Amino acid sequence: MRAEAPLLEVHDLSVSFRSRGRYIPIVEKVSFSVGSREILGIVGESGSGKSVTAMAIMGLIDAPDVKITGSARFRGQELVGLPQKAFRHLRGRDIAMIFQDPMTAFTPVYTIGWQIDEQIRAHEALSKTGARARTVQLLGDMGVPDPERTANRYPHQLSGGLRQRAMIAMALSCNPVMLIADEPTTALDVTVQAQILDLLRNLRHNYGSSVLLITHDMGVVAETCDNVMVLYSGRVAERGPGEAIFAQPAHPYTAALLDSIPPLTGPRPARLPSIAGSPPAPLERPSGCAFAPRCHYAHESCVMLPPLISYGSQDVACVLPVEGRPLPPRVVADVA
Repeated sequence: MRAEAPLLEVHDLSVSFRSRGRYIPIVEKVSFSVGSREILGIVGESGSGKSVTAMAIMGLIDAPDVKITGSARFRGQELVGLPQKAFRHLRGRDIAMIFQDPMTAFTPVYTIGWQIDEQIRAHEALSKTGARARTVQLLGDMGVPDPERTANRYPHQLSGGLRQRAMIAMALSCNPVMLIADEPTTALDVTVQAQILDLLRNLRHNYGSSVLLITHDMGVVAETCDNVMVLYSGRVAERGPGEAIFAQPAHPYTAALLDSIPPLTGPRPARLPSIAGSPPAPLERPSGCAFAPRCHYAHESCVMLPPLISYGSQDVACVLPVEGRPLPPRVVADVA
């Protein structure tokens, strides 16, 4: 039986911004795929290129001083270089985005219901009454109390959790086959965060959607994602099945991110380990491994840019596995 083709297939995607007469690479040769009903987590610190990657795929970076190269094929259709008119037919209907801050993503002068109604009517031949009925139903499906009343409220009148639910309802309004969720739990308390993650996990069962989840929180990834891609300074550090990466990370950066999660079993450390320093600015990236200045395992081989190689079920951009010096084993229960 022939394997099902990926829903989204990204190959060598690069995004560069023009500054001081030259193009500065922000995202470099990022490759990954998302299958049907799959949840892929893209994780990394702020500035690693997660949101830029998503916005390039969605065609939301449309400026003369930006250069996007590589390939991003959605259902076989090339998105890189696609005209904005064609993108408008795809966005919302086939592929939708849950933005990081719904307070700024929603227009403040229109009600929540009006904005969701508008998207539905832009893509489907529904009357105002029909669109409003679907809006109210979607808000109710997302767990919004009294959805009819909430639809008539403005964004500033809702709590952060309700705004995020309304944003997810808007993204689902035309039954897209793929959702890109950019830090959907940022600035939410832990109870609301858990509710939003439950919603994302249920999307593939209730709506048949695939999800590209962007976050800096490895705990969120552990709870939610099938596969994981770790970005560092605009490049892929590691990617592979979530179980394998959490059980035995192959890249020191991945291991350091996992060590920052409080253990659920055993003694709790007085202080969690932290990664010294900060990611390099795009203009200050070293010629070799960008993580080397912060890495406990760095040595002379790290002055060369490591290629992305296969290591078990994972792909990793590090010289340690090549040299036969993998990272020490992890205790799986500490990160479960």
